[in-house]
Amino acid sequence: MPNPFRLRATALTATAVLLSAVLAGCGDDSQDEDPTAQKLSWKDCPAPSEAEGGGSAPSPLADGDRWQCATLKAPLDWDEPKGDTIGIALIRAKASGDESKRIGSLIFNFGGPGGSGITTLPAFGADYAKLRTRYDLVSFDPRGVGRSDPVKCENDQQLDAYFQQDSTPENAAERTELLDNTKEFNAACEKNSKKVLPHVRTTDVARDMDLMRQVLGDDKMHYFGISYGTELGGVYAHLFPKNVGRAVFDAVVDPTQNPEQGSLGQTEGFQLALDNFAEHCTSSAEDCPIGDSAQDVKNRIAKLLKDLDSKPITGIFPRELTQTAATSGIAQALYSQDFWDYLTQGLEQAYDGNGQTLMLLSDSLNGRNENGEYSNLAAANVSINCADDKPRYTPEYVERKLPEFRAASPVFGDYLAWSMVSCTDWAVAGSADHPDVSAPGAAPIVVVGNTGDPATPYEGARKMVQALGKGVGVELTYKGQGHGAYDSKNKCVQSAVNGYLLDGKIPAAGTVCS
Repeated sequence: MPNPFRLRATALTATAVLLSAVLAGCGDDSQDEDPTAQKLSWKDCPAPSEAEGGGSAPSPLADGDRWQCATLKAPLDWDEPKGDTIGIALIRAKASGDESKRIGSLIFNFGGPGGSGITTLPAFGADYAKLRTRYDLVSFDPRGVGRSDPVKCENDQQLDAYFQQDSTPENAAERTELLDNTKEFNAACEKNSKKVLPHVRTTDVARDMDLMRQVLGDDKMHYFGISYGTELGGVYAHLFPKNVGRAVFDAVVDPTQNPEQGSLGQTEGFQLALDNFAEHCTSSAEDCPIGDSAQDVKNRIAKLLKDLDSKPITGIFPRELTQTAATSGIAQALYSQDFWDYLTQGLEQAYDGNGQTLMLLSDSLNGRNENGEYSNLAAANVSINCADDKPRYTPEYVERKLPEFRAASPVFGDYLAWSMVSCTDWAVAGSADHPDVSAPGAAPIVVVGNTGDPATPYEGARKMVQALGKGVGVELTYKGQGHGAYDSKNKCVQSAVNGYLLDGKIPAAGTVCS
C-alpha cells in the first residue's frame, strides 16, 4: 500500500473531485475481429460507480448538451491481441462550434496515476469551453481505474485504518507494523485483481489511446495531459511519434528520474509550496492567525505533527486526526493556492484540538467520499506505479536515505521517504527505472512548467523537453503557485495553449507567463 500521498504526480482535479459511473470489467471473450473496426455506442452517462467515487450523473453542459459515455473494447494483453479483452470507459462532449471547423477529438488524462477521467472532465468541463469549439472533448478511465476493470485491494474499513496508521516509523515496532500493513495491502491487490495487475502499465494505456484515436476516427492524436498525464503523453509520443497531433503537457513529470529521485523531488516541491504558503500568510495585509512569521508558521506545523504522532485529536467521528492524516491533509491543500485558506482554517482548528478540516483535506487526497466510501484511486495508483517502476527499495535502504529527505523537508521528508517501500512486495515486476519518452519526428508538444508546483517540480518541464528530443518539446514557463498552470486561469498560459490547440500557433520556446 502506498504512503497516503505517494500519488506520484496527481492532478489536483483527480484528487479533489470525487464523482463517477458504472463498472465495466475485463471480459473472458476473445477479440474475434480487428479492434479498430469497432463502433462505439454512445449513451447518456450513468451515475458514477463507487470505484469512481460515487455521486450523481454529470450535469448537462452550459449549452444543454449532455455528456455521453461509451466503452472501448481493447486487448487485455497487447502481446496477445486476439486474447481476452478489457473495457475502457470513455466520456465525451461533442464539439460546440461549426462542424466544418472541427479538428477532431481532444483526449485528456488528468493524472494520478489512478484518476478517473470520466468524473474529472465533466467537473472541470467549463474550463475547456473554448477548446470545445473545435474539438470533441474526450477522456477515459485508464485500465485498472474507475470503471475500466478497477483494481481492487482493501475494503473501506481497512483503508480507514491504513490511512490513520503511522507512516513515519521511529522504532523497530512501528517499522514492522508499516511493513506488515504494506504486505497485507499488496497481497489483497493480488488476491482481488490478479488478472489485471500485469496489464496496467503506462505503455499498455498508451496503446489503448492509439486504438481510441483510430476508433474515434482521428488521423492524429490531439492530447492534453496533466501531471502523470504528461508521462503518459510522453510514452505515447515515444511509441507512436508519427501519430502525434497537437499536444500539451501541463504540470510535467520529470521522465529522467527513478522513483527515489521522484520522491525526493516531491519532498523539495512540497516544502517549497509550504514555504510559499507561510510567506503569503504572514505577508498579507491582515494578521496571519497561524504564526507571526513564515518560520513561526512552519515551526508550529512541525510541532503539531510531532504532537499528533503520540496524541491524535478529534477528527471526523469516529476517526481521529493522526500525524499521517494531518500530513496528507496539508499536502492536499498545497496542490492549489485556492486551498490555502482551507489550510489556514484547518491549522487554526487543529491548534484548538479540532482536526475536522485537515481530515476532510486528507480524505480528498485519498479518494474517500463523505459516505466513507473510497474510490479505487489509491489501489490504482500503487498498481500502476509498481507495474511501471523497476526499483524495489528495502527498509534498510530507506533508513540510509532519511537524512537526505529530512534535509529537503522536515515536514514531508520521512513521509515521502517511507513511501518508497510501497512496491517492495508487489506481485508484478516493474518494467523500467524511468519511462522512455524520446520521440524523434513527432509534431511539436507544448510543455508547461509551473515554478511553484509542489507535486511535479518545475525542473521536470525542461527535462521533458530535452528527453522528447530536438524540435519536439516547446517549453513554456508559468511563474505561479499550485499544481498545473492552465487551470490557474492565467490568461497568458491559456492564450498560448489555446493558440496552439485551436490554431496551430506554436508559442516561442522559453515563453514566460506570470
